[in-house]
Amino acid sequence: MAHQAASQGARVSILARGRDKLEEAQREIRLATGIDVAIFSADARDFEAVKAAVEEAGPIDVLVCNQGVFVPSELEKQEMEEVKFMIDVNLIGTFHLVKAALDGMKKNRRERGPGSIAFMSSQAGQVGIYGYTAYSASKFGLRGMAESLQQEVIADNIHVSLIFPPDTETPGLAEEEKKKPQLTSIIAASSGAMKADEVAKKAFDGIKSGSFFVPCNFEGILLAIATAGLSPQRSLRMAFVEVIAAGITRIAALYFQWS
Repeated sequence: MAHQAASQGARVSILARGRDKLEEAQREIRLATGIDVAIFSADARDFEAVKAAVEEAGPIDVLVCNQGVFVPSELEKQEMEEVKFMIDVNLIGTFHLVKAALDGMKKNRRERGPGSIAFMSSQAGQVGIYGYTAYSASKFGLRGMAESLQQEVIADNIHVSLIFPPDTETPGLAEEEKKKPQLTSIIAASSGAMKADEVAKKAFDGIKSGSFFVPCNFEGILLAIATAGLSPQRSLRMAFVEVIAAGITRIAALYFQWS
């Protein structure tokens, strides 16, 4: 996502834990685009470190909360430390990022135009999946946060987006595959995997259009329609589709759960 934003002329800052990986990303983006991105080393679980990085980064127009960890396992076999780890990084870490940036984002909107806050959720944040109990809980939490936050910031011209990628081909996915229960792998495979640059493009297109739900593949679109509920919808066309398809998608969902 940093590559794509820099190539489109954006001033980009990246925050992550590992300084070595940040410097590697910085070099790669410079070689590919000729643009220097700013890098900040901080753990999303450390609010004070995140706050200091956000203040040093300067004005933020688009905040992408993309940190995430996943340890697949049935809850009965999973250690509580692993459960807390996922919730601390995926959910509490997102609160830290938004809390640190929100005041500055609100102040800049009149001079700088619309702002965006994007949460990298997951298709496991749209539907619960075997072996994803703690992970899904953290990602479902993002939806509640996003829906409530959107009501709080829409008057400040800030749009919130929830991005729902399927499995994405990254080094992290390769590690997850070694630990996934067999049934988890079978269910996850039904939606296929996407490349990281494909997910990044879908994410950026969704953020630019101000979409609340940003699905990344056909299965994600169906899940977004099936789980629309009381979520915001800025497209009249998609609102019409959601209303018409509500009954059909419920039948499909029941069949999926049964199978």
